[in-house]
Amino acid sequence: MTVTTMLPPDALVLVTAANGLVASHVVDRLLEAGFRVRGTVRDLNKNKWMVSLFQTRYGPDRFALIEVPNPLAPNAWDASVKDVSGIAHVFGATDIYTQDYEQAVAEELPAHISLLEAAVQEPRMKAFVFTSSAWAAYTPMANNKTKVDEWTWNSTAIHLASSSDGDAELKFFANYMALKTVLEQRIWAYIRSRRFPYTCNSILLATVIGNTLQPRELGMPSTAGMVKWVYDGENNQILAAMQPQWCVDTRDAALLYVAALTTLSVNQERLFAFGDRYSWFKVAQILEEMFPAREIMSIPDRGWDQTQVCNQRAELLLKSMGQGGWTTLKESVKAGSECF
Repeated sequence: MTVTTMLPPDALVLVTAANGLVASHVVDRLLEAGFRVRGTVRDLNKNKWMVSLFQTRYGPDRFALIEVPNPLAPNAWDASVKDVSGIAHVFGATDIYTQDYEQAVAEELPAHISLLEAAVQEPRMKAFVFTSSAWAAYTPMANNKTKVDEWTWNSTAIHLASSSDGDAELKFFANYMALKTVLEQRIWAYIRSRRFPYTCNSILLATVIGNTLQPRELGMPSTAGMVKWVYDGENNQILAAMQPQWCVDTRDAALLYVAALTTLSVNQERLFAFGDRYSWFKVAQILEEMFPAREIMSIPDRGWDQTQVCNQRAELLLKSMGQGGWTTLKESVKAGSECF
């Protein structure tokens, strides 16, 4: 992959929470594009496999790890940002069962502000990309025809999380959705108040499905692992309760970070990593086609996500990076199944 970029050749890019499902792919895509990468992890010893993996793939002195044991600590990022030209900030809250979004925002926001401010001290800094969620834009609800534009916010989740009543099923993830919504809003407000000397963009990740970069070390983490739940017949109640919504392939998501970091015309944008629609009923059907000799568990058909989303800009960026377009759900499920 050849990249025409605002970052200088061989530039150093920081990837936070580099051992995660998406972040590890971001590292891989950046190295593939010819950049050097420094990845933050909480524990160096547990993640030495990353150094070996990327050295084998891309040679020595292309990738290094740095330990940030507590990203919420004051000045936690100061050493990490030294000499970097770009930052792919993938670190973020993962507790989907949080029940107090306001407290969660108060605890997490300083970590993001701290990184933005640390980056100002680096004269090489050109681009900052931070991670948000599809749920910061809307609450998935099957067969509900609605439109989401670039600056649509999930006010439904904030209302539900703040209310003492409401549908129990809708309220289940409301605090986490509200956390993602308010957190992104406040990061954007801070960015606009400071007028940073580098580009700033957010990527809203839909449900991430696809392959794991190193299954032996990572297993099948996060939402990609839910495909294996279907294959193994596990956690049926959780899957059956989840609304149909949008998804994105792991490698598509990672390539979008590279595009956002390297394309000069991309600034102050929310990029929607929404590649295809999915439901766990449909995933089960795909697995049945792929593994006809295996009995795949039955999941009720809850309909289909009818939301119209503004993912065209993100797709154009993928095409500018040499990719034909979004990876389909079927292709992502197949890629994920090869990691079982």
